[in-house]
Amino acid sequence: MLKRTHMCGTLRSEDQGREVVVCGWVNTYRDHSSGLVFIDLRDREGLVQVVFDADDSEASAMEVGRALRREDVVAISGTVRARAGGANPKLATGEIEVLARSVELLAKTEPPPILPDDHEADRISEENRLKHRYIDLRRPRMQSILRTRSQVTKLARDYFMDHGFLEIETPLLIKTTPEGARDFIVPARLHPGMWYALPQSPQLFKQILMVAGCDRYIQICKCLRDEDPRADRQAEFTQIDLEMSFVDRDDVIEMMSGFARRLWKELLDVEIGEIPTMTYAEAMERYGIDRPDTRYGLELQDISELCGRTDFRVFKDALAGEHGCVKAIRVPGAAERFSRKVTDGYTEFVRDFGAGGAPTTKLTANGFETGVAKFLEPIADELIAELGLEVGDAVVFASDTRTIATRALGELRQKIAQDLDLIPEGCWNFVWVIDFPMFERDEEKGRWVALHHPFTSPNPDQFDILESDPGGCLSAGYDLVLNGSEIGGGSIRIHDQSVQETVFKLLGLTQADAEMKFGFLLSALRHGAPPHGGIAFGLDRLVMHLVGTDNIRDVIAFPKTQSGGDLMTDAPGPVDEEQLVETHVRSTAEPPA
Repeated sequence: MLKRTHMCGTLRSEDQGREVVVCGWVNTYRDHSSGLVFIDLRDREGLVQVVFDADDSEASAMEVGRALRREDVVAISGTVRARAGGANPKLATGEIEVLARSVELLAKTEPPPILPDDHEADRISEENRLKHRYIDLRRPRMQSILRTRSQVTKLARDYFMDHGFLEIETPLLIKTTPEGARDFIVPARLHPGMWYALPQSPQLFKQILMVAGCDRYIQICKCLRDEDPRADRQAEFTQIDLEMSFVDRDDVIEMMSGFARRLWKELLDVEIGEIPTMTYAEAMERYGIDRPDTRYGLELQDISELCGRTDFRVFKDALAGEHGCVKAIRVPGAAERFSRKVTDGYTEFVRDFGAGGAPTTKLTANGFETGVAKFLEPIADELIAELGLEVGDAVVFASDTRTIATRALGELRQKIAQDLDLIPEGCWNFVWVIDFPMFERDEEKGRWVALHHPFTSPNPDQFDILESDPGGCLSAGYDLVLNGSEIGGGSIRIHDQSVQETVFKLLGLTQADAEMKFGFLLSALRHGAPPHGGIAFGLDRLVMHLVGTDNIRDVIAFPKTQSGGDLMTDAPGPVDEEQLVETHVRSTAEPPA
């Protein structure tokens, strides 16, 4: 076989006169009756035009060249020369071409079910592209994404190695532990009736590594959660996972801010500067969500006191209830675009988040008009001043309990921004969100649940109220948010065994339950655990942002569908009865028809 000397997309004008061998797939084919055959040859680095000339190429090469078709695999030896007919500015190799001397057909393809063409990709169903992923991945766009992903993992390793981290692998077959999602479980053949779980994260193991004295740990690891996939989540995903000893929250935030700055600078040549910090309470109050998108305004404002002086029954009923409030969003210049159809749609939208509706109004030169305008007359001037309204603005309200009104309006805020094209392009708005509540109350079960996970420590000034006021206790957790997307989350961990037992007790775990589920961690904490904390960055989400896609399947080489299937391999699939017998498992599912 001809041995490759150059990648197709790397040849340039300075290579003219050089004898080269290029290998790849036939991207396009053009046969001119004048004795010339042109192909564009493609590999992962790009395209180069190859010319078969009856006057200069070997006769056997011309014969093979005329028989080539798209996606055939070839090796071609020839001479680099200036591109006849002028340069093609659309190609990086557009100033040159390769005059073929000889050619070796390495693989003849059957007619491909899809073509690896970025321009045609949107016309091909995602289902078809995933079924033939080996062809879809040949697309220049997909090759670029895979390259970026590889660069991210290399930069991560380089950055953390430079800061004294050890890369350590943790096991994939572990004991099942509750971490908020369903475990994938694996039958243990050698232990009948017993099961392994696949890790939802390396959380407990990285804490054990800190107890073991490893000091700084890093791993680019697979995590598996048996939950419904969505656009930015897969059941199988990858984390950049790390842990550090003898640190506080600021140390972890500083380390990870530096990592984010390095990534964006080296991959996009963007300086993101210092990353601001925002408390959870402020994020919820201003944006209605704990992962605020700060690229645009539309901030929530509490106008409960003003609205309490209106006769609007919806407002008054909400304020009469426990924790009732009224919040509003000013939407600049939106009066013309807030048709009845639009506002009715917003009412339906917020109902999915527990709110009864989303009353609206518009400010005109004659005052408030449409919607709830007539109820606002007693407070019109004060409301205009409070919200900073100008003629042509629209206002959207939500009234309910503070939790429901805030969440509903926060979600609607994002929809309005998308609908009105208010989200600026090319912005990278990072923010650290801190001071999360330690717990949330599960009213149905009558107990507290951990907002992050049960190993998160209270803030240093909160230990005194951990037991007396769990609902008011703030944690040492932190999330890194980018453009409204959580790309990393972590916390300072509990390193005191007695504090960990207290948290388990608050979460409704008996001592026996805690020992059964987390006994190895509790044992480790009894034997000299240093203060420690860590974080996990979602590698897939990082790459999504860097390459500009909102579909996680674009950045994973072999992703699953929304239903968790692999269309290329037809997984999941049945197994032989013998395998079930060997692993002491019996299926209760009905076989497919």
